[in-house]
Amino acid sequence: MNKKPVIAIDGFSSTGKSSISKKIAKKLDLIHIDTGALYRGITFFALENCLNDQQEIDIKSLFSKLNEIHLEFRPNHQVLELYLNGKNINKEIRELRVSNNVSIVAKQPEIRDFLLDFQRNLAQKGGVIMDGRDIGTVILPNADYKFFITASPEERAKRRHLELQHSGVDISREEVYENLKTRDKIDSERAVAPLKKADDAILIDNTLLNKEETIALILSHISK
Repeated sequence: MNKKPVIAIDGFSSTGKSSISKKIAKKLDLIHIDTGALYRGITFFALENCLNDQQEIDIKSLFSKLNEIHLEFRPNHQVLELYLNGKNINKEIRELRVSNNVSIVAKQPEIRDFLLDFQRNLAQKGGVIMDGRDIGTVILPNADYKFFITASPEERAKRRHLELQHSGVDISREEVYENLKTRDKIDSERAVAPLKKADDAILIDNTLLNKEETIALILSHISK
């Protein structure tokens, strides 16, 4: 195949989707696109600009300001970093307040429509690995390879808790577990583009696998 492949990786939060995709991108010389970062970028914008009197995101206000949101990925040492209106927000989008609100924003049909063409255009020329919640089902239904990564909620909460601890965030594992359960429910039950395995996606359960083992398993399915 002359054209480099397009790979779609979907799955639950804290399964290591993004870091696994980044490493596969490096090994196969592909561009990695973390679509979750786009939804986090819009959520960050909403938290900065669209709060109501209760300090909650006002969805209608967000819709009215979508034309003020300009997101782009820029390369930095072979990694794409997210910029909002010219400002690097790669660190800010990983804040807990963004994690706690991103599923509410991402389930809005208007937001998903707003990002649909943007994401598809990124993959048009091939040579892309894209991870998210609805890549294989909605964004790139004709991807050359599709994978769906899952792991037990307990294992995912453990991983996310360690990640937050290393970032200096003081939070209990119980809180992380509850946050994950809530996000899973919202993501899986939303009316538009719910989180689900595409019929032709390969299921990867990495509850008992580390990142390197997960990467090796995925690569074993991709023809050189």
